[in-house]
Amino acid sequence: MGRPSRAAGSRGEHRQPTLIRQEPFVSIVRRRTTVEVAVGSVRVGGASPVVVQSMTNTDTADVRATVEQIKALARAGSELVRVTVNHEEAARAVPEIVARLADDGVTTPIIGDFHYNGHILLTKYPETARALSKYRINPGNVGTTRRDENFQAIVRVALENDRPVRIGVNWGSLDQRLLTDLMDENSRRPEPKTAGAVLRDAMVESAMRSAALAEETGLPHDRIILSGKVSNVQELVAVYRQMAPLSDYPFHLGLTEAGMGAKGIVATTAGLAPLLLEGIGDTIRASLTPEPGGDRTEEVRVAQQILQSLGLRSFEPQVTACPGCGRTTSTFFQEMAKEIQGHIRSRMPTWRKELPGVESLEVAVMGCVVNGPGESKHANIGISLPGTFEEPKAPVYVDGEHFRTLKGEGLVEEFKTILEDYVRTRYGAGETRPGD
Repeated sequence: MGRPSRAAGSRGEHRQPTLIRQEPFVSIVRRRTTVEVAVGSVRVGGASPVVVQSMTNTDTADVRATVEQIKALARAGSELVRVTVNHEEAARAVPEIVARLADDGVTTPIIGDFHYNGHILLTKYPETARALSKYRINPGNVGTTRRDENFQAIVRVALENDRPVRIGVNWGSLDQRLLTDLMDENSRRPEPKTAGAVLRDAMVESAMRSAALAEETGLPHDRIILSGKVSNVQELVAVYRQMAPLSDYPFHLGLTEAGMGAKGIVATTAGLAPLLLEGIGDTIRASLTPEPGGDRTEEVRVAQQILQSLGLRSFEPQVTACPGCGRTTSTFFQEMAKEIQGHIRSRMPTWRKELPGVESLEVAVMGCVVNGPGESKHANIGISLPGTFEEPKAPVYVDGEHFRTLKGEGLVEEFKTILEDYVRTRYGAGETRPGD
């Protein structure tokens, strides 16, 4: 079948798009070299893609609520889910939570988040230790006088159950003895560092010392993940840049408390993007504060969108749309962009199963002739709608070439049909491609 004529009208016989063979996207990001850590069925670090994870905010002792939230997070695309294990009722609930998830076909690895009493709970409840796929240890709050002993107790449980650990240093709960020692040492320097620099030193030193102690206790090198989390964007970037050259452990990235709404999303993006573009980071979480009764899965979508916007992973087709201006006083292009995005999301459960690679699809819905045709040509498939007072026609572009020009009230449905045909043609395994 030949290429559609540039003079093709808006009505009449529907033509299949003609594919132009394009070079696959190649990321320019060179990932930091790390060992690969197995967290259940998920691989973190090494050559594996950056992993999206999340955390429940239910009372873990409430089995039903926790199971339902984990299922929602897993459906949204969270590849690891962390739960709080802070008291005996929570520890007793973990095996049942994992069993119910398995009964429902959810195999997402579950991570236990431990503070203060993790060494007690993990040794007292061996079934919980076996049910969890990873343990998170905060070296700043595993004890004071018996810190190393308590830390090693958790590591030994990890050894017995062949589980990895995340050594998660946090500036809000830093080992105060270590910080005091470094502050005292700094005060004796001829040119003392700033307090912020010493705090960063303490965080990095805590992570590295703890990792060394874990290995001395017998934990294999490829069972350790590190994090150094703060709530300030510039400090976050500085801590991970300082820690990156010191080892090949995989890193967990995230602001420890990002905040609510736009502030949380913007701060998370601002903090993670520079590091990810430098190749630093192997698993990420967007620690967003939800609105009361809000949707916990938003943090999963934000993390996915950060990775997709940076070109590191693809999770769902992307719709590019202009913000609107005086040329686009009609809301039609906004409504169409929303409808196309909704159409794509409704079709993704089917497309994802049947059409490998569809996640990388790029669609443009533009509102006027200024940037519309150019942006549409950059997308796999795009439409440039007429702006205010412009000629009422909408050219459609497929892989950079003009395909059809649409007019009239059925424009949105016609574009959906072209989109469906394109998706099936480009990503359908074993289907005959136009022109073959």
